[in-house]
Amino acid sequence: MGKISDKKYILSMEEVGIIDVPEVGGKNASLGEMMKNLVPLGVNIPSGFIVTATAYRYFLSSTKLDVFIRATLAGLNTHNLKDLARRGKIVREAIIKAELPADLKEQIRNGYKEMEKRYGKNIDTAVRSSATAEDLPGASFAGEHDTYLGIRGTENIISAVKSAMASLFTERAISYRVDKGFDHFQVALSVGIQKMVRSDKGCSGVMFTLDTESGFKDIVLINGSWGLGEMVVQGKVTPDEFIVFKKTAKTFPNPIIFKQLGTKWKKMIYSNVSNKIAVAQTNVKQTKAVSTSEKERHTLVITDEETKKLAEWGMIIEEHYTKHYQKWMPMDIEWAKDGNTGELFIVQARPETIHADRDLTKIKEYVRKEEGQLLVKGASVGNKIATGRARVILNAKNINQFKKGEILITDMTDPDWEPIMKISSAIVTDKGGRTSHAAIVSRELGIPAVVGSESATRKIKTGQNITVDTSGSDGLVFDGILKFNIVEHDIKNIPKTRTKIMMNIATPDTAFEKSFLPNAGVGLAREEFIIASVIGIHPLALLNYKNLKTDLKKKIDQKTKGWPNKAEFYVDNLSFGIAKIATAFYPNPVIVRFSDFKTNEYRTLLGGELYEPIEENPMIGWRGASRYYDPKFKEAFKLECKAIKKVRNEMGLTNVIPMIPFCRTPEEGIKTLEIMAKGGLMTNYIAQKENKTSRHIVPVYVMCEIPANVLRQDDFLDIFDGMSIGSNDLTQLVLGLDRDSGIVSHVGNEKDPAVINMIKTVIKRCKERSKYIGICGQAPSDHLDFAAFLVKAGIESISLNPDTVVKTTLTIAAEEKRQKKV
Repeated sequence: MGKISDKKYILSMEEVGIIDVPEVGGKNASLGEMMKNLVPLGVNIPSGFIVTATAYRYFLSSTKLDVFIRATLAGLNTHNLKDLARRGKIVREAIIKAELPADLKEQIRNGYKEMEKRYGKNIDTAVRSSATAEDLPGASFAGEHDTYLGIRGTENIISAVKSAMASLFTERAISYRVDKGFDHFQVALSVGIQKMVRSDKGCSGVMFTLDTESGFKDIVLINGSWGLGEMVVQGKVTPDEFIVFKKTAKTFPNPIIFKQLGTKWKKMIYSNVSNKIAVAQTNVKQTKAVSTSEKERHTLVITDEETKKLAEWGMIIEEHYTKHYQKWMPMDIEWAKDGNTGELFIVQARPETIHADRDLTKIKEYVRKEEGQLLVKGASVGNKIATGRARVILNAKNINQFKKGEILITDMTDPDWEPIMKISSAIVTDKGGRTSHAAIVSRELGIPAVVGSESATRKIKTGQNITVDTSGSDGLVFDGILKFNIVEHDIKNIPKTRTKIMMNIATPDTAFEKSFLPNAGVGLAREEFIIASVIGIHPLALLNYKNLKTDLKKKIDQKTKGWPNKAEFYVDNLSFGIAKIATAFYPNPVIVRFSDFKTNEYRTLLGGELYEPIEENPMIGWRGASRYYDPKFKEAFKLECKAIKKVRNEMGLTNVIPMIPFCRTPEEGIKTLEIMAKGGLMTNYIAQKENKTSRHIVPVYVMCEIPANVLRQDDFLDIFDGMSIGSNDLTQLVLGLDRDSGIVSHVGNEKDPAVINMIKTVIKRCKERSKYIGICGQAPSDHLDFAAFLVKAGIESISLNPDTVVKTTLTIAAEEKRQKKV
């Protein structure tokens, strides 16, 4: 940038770069850096000009405000919230009442005139604060200082600049600087005046180039809502959410692995009040929140093409900053869509400060040891468990009631709440999503949060003892103090094994976190959880929607908002769940078992009683392969095939390998493969049988869980590419034990010689025929000696429950070492 003259107080955004943080602050330096380097690469960024930190210091010194501020803040204890609020208000009012020096005001007027030449007369602007210590790795200062939207005209901009400078002395900003070890005069405030993107008529949101909960780096997470972006940032709405897989984004047609419709009850737009900033105020609204229309609530804010474009820009920005810092640098980015022009823009970007320096070789697991009465649930933030006394506070004016170590229960938070957030043991909010203020600050503070619970402030009372559990896919709040364990692992100390250690994964939302455990992929991903918990509707009810009764249609409509085509709702949401798991473990194989509900389980789905018979013994009834080719169910099975096809061919997750459960005869297997082909999945057996070629040949495994699978192993291996042993059902059927009966459970288990001999036989034959052989049953997770037996038998892979991966891996490594000596 070169040396700045003492009399030059404004700069164009194109003049600055990331090295200029001391003069223009982190936010403005980042905008300038991107405008110089990334606009030529196709990233849209609105321009403007910057009032520098030199201008800020000039203003304070010429008006003697610097002396006044030092005197006012002398001896301040930031934990005395009342005194903090009193002194902060005195400082802010003094700054706003003071006049900017005449030469500085004239330069601001000239800067706005240049914007008018470029963008048109009386152009709308966003006036954004940019502290000289913000947006740095380790100190984000996110949301600590004020932004003013839709400011028009030179005098209003001058007022807004002063108000932004005054926001350096809000209670939250003062407190944050003290906590981070910054002297109040070590930090200066620059102000950016940027062309306003008319997202009040369009939409806007936040984008992260990683998973914000786990730190998983291979995805781009996009949140969005109608109107101005403050509704998303402040957590006032639950936004739409989109996830894009980075590794296939440039090579496959649809790398969007997840889409979820948010409630989006409100949106922020321009208000009709005067645009002038009042002299005595520091936080004047030029905007208002209004209710969204029903159509807006049920429509995703951006299209697939726009989602892919934003993700592409996010990856470009991350790549640039990674190169600059010479280490992986995930980014926190704000985006907006202009409702007038339909154009997308990046309006801010800063380093993501939570996970950038995280040591991923250290894993800490929180395991709840007790069940309790569930009070509320919402989005999970933090992957921890905390207990304590609840404190319900609905207004920031009452935060002085809060005591250290309590659990904050509130509607939503903004930066005014931060003085008590940092002393809370957990946070629970009614509103907000994973990129809301409460979520972002909780991650930075390292405390668990449940956001978007909808009813916490009504169902939880002040003084009530509660447990907040964010260790799973949902954030759960229980009544009472529940016991839990903390288990720490250092992956560097876990030996590598010849036997492939895989995992059983049922819940897509935990996959990113579990992927950090040492593994060779997923040996069993169950579709049942996705179908029951996410979809919740019987597939045949969706396929026959037009013929259903009105009451059932209404219930289905409620669950399928945003999907006019009901079958597509099933395919899309099933594919999203599968894709999350496949993304987490890519490029390692992820074996996805087709649905294995029994009739009694299918009946629990919405509409299920219309299509499911009542069986005396569903465990050995109409389940698994016998459903897939049955005329009564095959159209539903084709939806599962379409989901797998979408994940592999469109999203590019070719590591997904489908698996057939409970296949009683090879003839059933062939019929199933034929239906799969009609559903778009061409397997090796069908391709060879029909002499067809395809670049999308899909390997397919079969569960080995019925004695017939072992007794006719060669016939099964003729048509399938491998087997995965299901020790639960195999034990049940070999020993004639009902696995749901506690009366006969003492008779035997997987270690019975009859079961052992069956498993030995099939492992040996699969190896002889160069076919995949693994195990995904419960036995090796429960019995370490059983895992050692499998290694000795020469099994290719063992799939374990995630909580047993470390201890079982150590056992397997010891057994392999022992065998090597022998």
